[in-house]
Amino acid sequence: MTSSIGIFGGTFDPIHFGHLRMAEELRTQLGLEQVRFIPSALPPHRDQPQAPAQDRAAMVELAIADNPAFVLDRRELERAAPSYTVDTLLELREEFGAEIPLLLFIGSDAFLGLPGWHRWRELPALAHIVVACRPGVTLRENTLDSELQTLWRQHKTEHIADLHNAPAGKILWCAITELDIASSRIRDAYARRISTRYLLPEAVRDYITSHHLYIA
Repeated sequence: MTSSIGIFGGTFDPIHFGHLRMAEELRTQLGLEQVRFIPSALPPHRDQPQAPAQDRAAMVELAIADNPAFVLDRRELERAAPSYTVDTLLELREEFGAEIPLLLFIGSDAFLGLPGWHRWRELPALAHIVVACRPGVTLRENTLDSELQTLWRQHKTEHIADLHNAPAGKILWCAITELDIASSRIRDAYARRISTRYLLPEAVRDYITSHHLYIA
């Protein structure tokens, strides 16, 4: 039987070492068998990606090729509707069953913006939420939106075991190494003909060059 699964969504426009390091640290800290990278086709909460969906998926596939615990999941790219997380989790639940723990990875900024997500109150019933943050950063409950504060108080945990002992329902604040790399700055570097070496895997850099992505 498949054990707990990490779910890592994003535009990955392009994928870089910040994404990969976050996924690897959370995988090892949380004791996960698998992390599924799910590129979004039509992200509803941010600007539309610059690179075409299939190119972004191809770059993810290249970036994770040497890690057997990382899996590319194309389901959102095959969906005509906007890439709502709740729909993806419902599909994953149908695929993996009700008992497999699913752990949704999000950044701390995304967590603070959760009340703007489509059907966000349903998420804890479908998966645990793992909030990745910089070391030393703590959550201040009194600064949260009132609804988010209620969600946090109802579901928070400090124990990794809680994420494996139930299929969903917990929120864990998890410190990871901060790599100050952003896809937007990488795209800007390509547009300005600035070196991107050591920001993203060489296979991804080669793909971007050969497919003429991000160049104005």
